[in-house]
Amino acid sequence: MNVFVVNCGSSSLKYQLINSDTEEVIAKGLCERIGIDGKLTHSPAGKDKYEASVSMPDHKTAVSLVLEALTDNEHGVIKDLSEIGAVGHRIVHGGEKFAKSVVIDDNVIEAIAECNDLAPLHNPANLIGISACRALMPDTPMVAVFDTAFHQTMPKKAYLYGLPYEYYEDHKVRKYGFHGTSHSFVSKRLLELIGKESGESKVIICHLGNGSSITAVKDDRSVDTSMGFTPLDGLIMGTRSGSIDPAVVQYLAGKLNISLDEVINILNKKSGVEGISGVSSDFRDLEAASEGGNERAKTALEMFAYRAAGYIGSFTAAMNGVDAIAFTAGIGENNITVRRMICGYLSYLGFELNEDANNVRGQEIMISTPDSKVKVYVIPTNEELAIARETLELVG
Repeated sequence: MNVFVVNCGSSSLKYQLINSDTEEVIAKGLCERIGIDGKLTHSPAGKDKYEASVSMPDHKTAVSLVLEALTDNEHGVIKDLSEIGAVGHRIVHGGEKFAKSVVIDDNVIEAIAECNDLAPLHNPANLIGISACRALMPDTPMVAVFDTAFHQTMPKKAYLYGLPYEYYEDHKVRKYGFHGTSHSFVSKRLLELIGKESGESKVIICHLGNGSSITAVKDDRSVDTSMGFTPLDGLIMGTRSGSIDPAVVQYLAGKLNISLDEVINILNKKSGVEGISGVSSDFRDLEAASEGGNERAKTALEMFAYRAAGYIGSFTAAMNGVDAIAFTAGIGENNITVRRMICGYLSYLGFELNEDANNVRGQEIMISTPDSKVKVYVIPTNEELAIARETLELVG
């Protein structure tokens, strides 16, 4: 079966067409600037990349253009839409309504919409993508795969905040966590690598990218994670501040004479390693600046590694031990220096870094020495494949 994986943003649409039998990517691409002018980048396997600037007034048009590209005589990979057996949609927020992936129907769409206020920038766009695909492929089964679902196994002691309990009861203010599809995919692969596919296991997944989160996975279940009510919480990230004293928000609003919304915008888009360094949110730029003597860039890298190591330590304590740790996502898979800096804090676990093994990018590899008590791996994530697998499991 061919599974069409769709990830809709407010003005973009990423997609992959995956052969679920071989798990090969038949085609992938991106629609950008939807509602502005529009650009399609389509990469079919075994053929030249196709790019086109084309009007995309809405997501339905974008989906239609993608489906045309997939079936085109020159750069297409299928003859017609009947060769697409199912569609898997990435949905950012499922609140407490969804603890697993589900087949999409009208009731599911309504329930997703009820979570819109928890993810106002993402869920409405995800729903637009669903609506567009259903309109163009009305007889094709579709599945919603939620970023938050994997973390619904967290216990109350981990997900509740120290606020009046009625705020949770009435307004669902709690930790939700994100990147769940990635954490689930990588944790399962890590358990295979350490030979603990079943039985008791304690692993920590470090999804480190422009958005970063760390998750404690015990017995194949998320028991705590660094992101909270929103993706702003937790680690310092590319442009996000991560955890700060909440009183800072009020303090800055008063000092700078700006609104709370403006402060939140600063915390989301002008903070993190970019705000600290004054250089960039890209860790390659930070590393180059640090090596060139930029002290703020050096400090930003040190802060990132320090906070990451702190979460690893706290989650090790929460699980009363850890068997293995995995680095994944853009930084986790590719930044040798950041991995080394974080691992420098882990000797108390009986860990020693294999420098030669760590000197790789984008490969699955164990970077701990063979005699380390805690094994540490780099494992490339594949959220699209995870979505395809979840989709196949429900409709295949």
